[in-house]
Amino acid sequence: MISPATVARAASDAPPPPPPRIQFTLPTPLTPLPSEPASYSPLPPDLPPADPTPSTDGEAVAVAVPYPRPARNWLEAQIALARRDLSSGPIDGRPGPQTRAALSAFQRDQGLPITGALDDATRARLILETPPLTSRLITAADLASLQPLSPTWLGKSAQTPLAYQTPLELVAEQTRAHPDWLRQVNPRIDWRRVAPGTRVLVPDPERIFPALAPGGASTPATPVPKRRKAARVSIHLASRTLQATDADGRLLAHFPVSIARRVDKRPVGELHVTVVVPNPDYTFDPAVFPESAEARELGRKLILPPGPNNPVGLVWIGLDRPGYGLHGTPDPQHVGRTESHGCFRLANWDALILLDLVNVGTPVDVVE
Repeated sequence: MISPATVARAASDAPPPPPPRIQFTLPTPLTPLPSEPASYSPLPPDLPPADPTPSTDGEAVAVAVPYPRPARNWLEAQIALARRDLSSGPIDGRPGPQTRAALSAFQRDQGLPITGALDDATRARLILETPPLTSRLITAADLASLQPLSPTWLGKSAQTPLAYQTPLELVAEQTRAHPDWLRQVNPRIDWRRVAPGTRVLVPDPERIFPALAPGGASTPATPVPKRRKAARVSIHLASRTLQATDADGRLLAHFPVSIARRVDKRPVGELHVTVVVPNPDYTFDPAVFPESAEARELGRKLILPPGPNNPVGLVWIGLDRPGYGLHGTPDPQHVGRTESHGCFRLANWDALILLDLVNVGTPVDVVE
């Protein structure tokens, strides 16, 4: 559990202490919603290319296009939205429900008709200041940081850290991309045999992934601009979205979020942030998992180390209701399409942004 001293240290500018231990109930197994299948389908063949475009060897090819300019297609719209902290989930170039929800949030904030469509009026406001794609170099340090994830709780507790398992997982999370989209636009890369020096065509959402993640050796070259603090966070259960606003009600961020499967586990009302913790570890309590043969045999708690594949991902934001919080996840593709045990689960990259937006005491409204 988190001590008052930890809270005080988290609020200061001093170097962070060793990760505090967090204990809460692990989310239930991921269950896709019937209306939003978790499977990925290929990009439509008529999708207009963004620039730079991929060549046959996975390199980025420069295209002479003046900037700034409006987003031209759904892929560019997702990237332009991400640069405004309006998340559509993993970037894949497809106008799915999460993308339309993020676009609708942008339209509402801009005073546009809320259509969820990439119409001319919306494109005129959704501006790209720089090219939407870039080239990402996979380094020897990246590859050295990878390690397989143990299938057992005891095995996970012995790992340091719970790092990325594959080059594809590392690149996808650090660029917010859907892994299958990365495979599609980099057809010459054999992701099972990636060598140092491999260049990958990736999205460039600019304000991504502050250097907090153990197991993610490389950090973005673009500095992360300082964000304004949120005056309020709202979680909308019906739409499975989270929005952060300033004191004037202007939108600062919009994220997909997973909510509790059981209605009685959804804490409707006003809550408050009690602690913010980057890179938390996780306390596995076998009493919470009586159905698990491993848990019954262990008979003791385990401390799982930090890392992107920790059960709470890269962030824990505790709330003033015991056992409840907002946190990251090892499975970003399932956020908003699956249901948790009780906490509010976000993609790691969105959880890191939220960590930058809130303070201890920030109100969190959970509304139907």
